Amino acid sequence: MKLYLIIASLLFVQVTFAQETSTTTTPKIWSLEDCISYALENNITVKEAVLNKNIAEVAYNKAKSSRLPNLFGSASQNFSSGNSIDPITSDYVTEQINSTNVGINSSITLFQGNQVSNQIKQNKLLLEQSFFQEEIEKNNIVLNLLETYLQTLYSKESIVIAENNLEASEKEVLRAKDRLDAETIALSDYTEAQSQAATNKYNLITAKNNYQQYIIALKQLLELSPMEAIEIETINENMDLVNLELNKIDVYSKALGFLPEIQASNLNVAVNEKELDIAKGDFLPTLSLTGSLGSGYTSINNNTFSNQFDVNFNQRLGLSLNIPIFNRNQTKAAVQTATINIEKAEIQKQTTEKDVYKKVETAYQNAVSAQEQVIASEASKTASEQSYKLAQKKYELGALSTTDLVISQNTYTNAQQNYLQAKYLNILYHQLLQFYQGNDIKL
Repeated sequence: MKLYLIIASLLFVQVTFAQETSTTTTPKIWSLEDCISYALENNITVKEAVLNKNIAEVAYNKAKSSRLPNLFGSASQNFSSGNSIDPITSDYVTEQINSTNVGINSSITLFQGNQVSNQIKQNKLLLEQSFFQEEIEKNNIVLNLLETYLQTLYSKESIVIAENNLEASEKEVLRAKDRLDAETIALSDYTEAQSQAATNKYNLITAKNNYQQYIIALKQLLELSPMEAIEIETINENMDLVNLELNKIDVYSKALGFLPEIQASNLNVAVNEKELDIAKGDFLPTLSLTGSLGSGYTSINNNTFSNQFDVNFNQRLGLSLNIPIFNRNQTKAAVQTATINIEKAEIQKQTTEKDVYKKVETAYQNAVSAQEQVIASEASKTASEQSYKLAQKKYELGALSTTDLVISQNTYTNAQQNYLQAKYLNILYHQLLQFYQGNDIKL
């Protein structure tokens, strides 16, 4: 019996400790700056871009090593019987032969239509381009985090609005019940109040679900465990407004000067130009220097193994020249393809510049529009709030129907949501304009 009491006591202590731990552990609060710095270190898309950069670096080092001579060692042991040629002396013999051959061979390309040099230059350009590709992925992560973070804040504030509406509608249900009991309103007024409360409860559930969905999206960008609880830091209510004197062309010019996608597209043109130089190199001859050292042993010679290796030691040095005459138009086709790819790269560069201008133009126009919407929606929110408060007082005095009170509450709710949306859109597009000017994103 005492053993059971001890076990039960231990279980009670463990359960109590676990409950206290779960209730006292608070989720980490993440600021946007925290999210950005963490994601840039841990996001798998960024990590993949880093690996691609490492591959480009390996390819560049490999291209540089192609200038070096190669070196191969060889060894063979042969047995032959019957009519054969001695592999060492080249004599025609009719007997069993055991032979051994060893050697070292090397060659180096002296000239190959400058293809080696051009290949090295091309791989260097590809390495530089990989750095910009990494920056592109990092910028994409930053912009995705900014948008997701603001959407999460928006949904979090929507929960507060939904909670306040539910609380107000539940109080109105109680008032309607009292008035129904006093027979001052019809049953339809009471059920309408109940319906509004149920609708507001549904809206609260939806708002909470939306918030959790954005939290999930945020954790995925951060590569956090699904089990890890996080909260986001609220931002300063003093919103920066767009400088209406800001010239969007100036913003575009700054963006062209530093955005990595522009630099990458410029390098893409240069890479394809080098590909053309490499293709043209096949029209030119190739000159190579070759050399070898070797020796061997044969059983038909009466000298010892070591003596034969000394006597049969040979050295060779030579030049080889390959002159292309006709390769079924393969080189010509390669040159034509490279020329077309240069034109495509130029078009891609123009497309990239157009996309950047479109993004800058859109961000600027949306920023100006959102700024005006903030002013208008704030005035609408203030007016509808006063109207709703007045409607509540009239309803308490019996001077307003439930239907009119519900309409007033919905108008106020819509005004709150419109203001909330305009506020966060204003922040989003203001930060985008900061980004396109080369400034840091921070809230």
